[in-house]
Amino acid sequence: MKEATLKEIAEKLGISITTVSKALKDYPDVSLKTKDAVISLAKKLNYSPNSFAVNLRTKESKTIGLIIPEIVHHFFSNVINGIVAEAEKNGYLVIILQSNESLELEKKQVALLINKRVDGIIISLSNESNDDSHLKEIIARKIPFVQFDKIAKLIHSSKVVINDQLAARNAVQHLIDNGYRKIAHIRGPLNPQNAIDRFIGYKKALEINNIPFDASLVYTCEKVTFQEGIDFAKQIMADHPDVEGIFAITDLVAVGVLSYFNDIGIKIPEQVAVIGFSNWFMSRVLTPKLSTVDQPSHEMGVTSFKLLLEEMNCHKKEIPFTPRTIELETKVIARESTFKKK
Repeated sequence: MKEATLKEIAEKLGISITTVSKALKDYPDVSLKTKDAVISLAKKLNYSPNSFAVNLRTKESKTIGLIIPEIVHHFFSNVINGIVAEAEKNGYLVIILQSNESLELEKKQVALLINKRVDGIIISLSNESNDDSHLKEIIARKIPFVQFDKIAKLIHSSKVVINDQLAARNAVQHLIDNGYRKIAHIRGPLNPQNAIDRFIGYKKALEINNIPFDASLVYTCEKVTFQEGIDFAKQIMADHPDVEGIFAITDLVAVGVLSYFNDIGIKIPEQVAVIGFSNWFMSRVLTPKLSTVDQPSHEMGVTSFKLLLEEMNCHKKEIPFTPRTIELETKVIARESTFKKK
């Protein structure tokens, strides 16, 4: 069916295109009778505004782009919920894209969003991201832009983060305070800033407590998966049968560790204590319940959109905007997997 136009409605009703446009927008200077006639015919003809034309006129698409490494993940699904809810309140739609931890795909997705003329972009970088040329392109085109969680520190944009170094240090300090001193760390890949910072936090906690750093107690994930938790737990016990505690980069990896230990009969925390990171909902229903660091994912989503909205409003009004970083608080959630060592 051919799309109806304002001109077609105007000709059928014998009025001007301007009057039709005003009637559809409920202008007060159009009579109620004319409005009713226009709306009735518009419905009959299945008329819908040309969004491209509207965008050209208003210089807004009322859409934003969101790029995340993975959707099927407790942390990112909560972030999405926060962003979408806040965007909807403010009349924006969200185009959600998943990079699958691929830099190449992430670059293509940034190009797509730029081409779609979105009003702003929110991104959490993939684990492969070690080239920021696509991020510089966003800034060069003056598109409002917010990074969250996994970020490029040197890119001059707004950011919503946690203090990963402090959060990791507190997690390891929790193990030490409960009597565990030989502590392994299953870290994230070498590129992401949050993996780097959590590793630094782990080392800092050891240093503060006069525990020598042992590089052989550090194991590096490639994909940060449940299976890697299982595989590294097995490797740790083979390499260091006297290990007392394990700090895992995420709860998903920590759950893999718990699964392996439960299968082979290692008692948690009597033999080995385990702490994760993110406070995934599964961490509360496992046996034993997993100690973790609470990462405010929903709040991160809400805050990211609010910061982007602030920049978009400034952009629309041609007011200068200075990017800033918002740091959200974390806390250690102590559960059964790290009870005090006797």
